[in-house]
Amino acid sequence: MRKIFATLSLLAVSSPQVFAAGGGDGKLPLYANKILPFITDSVISVWISVLIIVLFVRLTTKKMEMVPSGFQNFGEWVIESIYSFFEGILGEHLVKRTFWFFGGTFLLILVTNWLALIPGVGTIGLVGAGKDGGDLYFLRGGNADINMTMAMAFTFALLWFYWAITENTCKGFLCHIFAPKGQFAGIMKVGMVAIFFLVGILEVVSICIRPVALSFRLFGNIYGGEQTMGKLMGLAPDYLNWLPSLPFYFMEILVGLVQAVVFTLLCAVFLKLICEHDHHEEEGH
Repeated sequence: MRKIFATLSLLAVSSPQVFAAGGGDGKLPLYANKILPFITDSVISVWISVLIIVLFVRLTTKKMEMVPSGFQNFGEWVIESIYSFFEGILGEHLVKRTFWFFGGTFLLILVTNWLALIPGVGTIGLVGAGKDGGDLYFLRGGNADINMTMAMAFTFALLWFYWAITENTCKGFLCHIFAPKGQFAGIMKVGMVAIFFLVGILEVVSICIRPVALSFRLFGNIYGGEQTMGKLMGLAPDYLNWLPSLPFYFMEILVGLVQAVVFTLLCAVFLKLICEHDHHEEEGH
């Protein structure tokens, strides 16, 4: 994001002609730039986010006590809150199987989004050293890279198929999509079979679109926020460029949390819909 104290980052470097704070044109490139072969500025940001989460878990579990206090108490509150949230959606059985994914993904998205708000991320880099003569940033918000959001979305898509089939069996999975819901007889049964088969085809199309929608929803919100902050910073002189974006900076903190919730919430709902069992439906099958 175009940070509220980006001018401080500019003063911290030796040559403003070599380093850029906020970008020469106030825009974050649509694509991530390579820092090293196969390593982009967004990849480094994600690695830092993972390191922060690992350190958080290690510090929380370093000295476990029956009566938690201090950092352990805070860590348990965070994990228990997230677990309770997903248990309310998925149920007791599914949350035990899938919390490793939903809890980990939620924390990764949240930390990555908030890391992008730190002054210097997406604002400091080499002028004109990037692709097509653009600026090359040393760090970039991880979720402002479509590759990151697509990786998470398509990983969920694969896991969704695995969990759906193991919970329903292959026959139950296909029946859940194509079979008529309810009990019918005679000509009505024939008509319902045809109708629900066509509805099932639409459901398959919807399932294929889900990871794409998840990817672009998260990427669009984060990247759009960064562009907005950059434009706002361009409305004032360099020594005051943080002022117009100040109210939106705090809004971006909330947006980072909301987007983490929305992504994982939609994933949890998609899984619950395919894994929920209705007694009348099972009798019909």
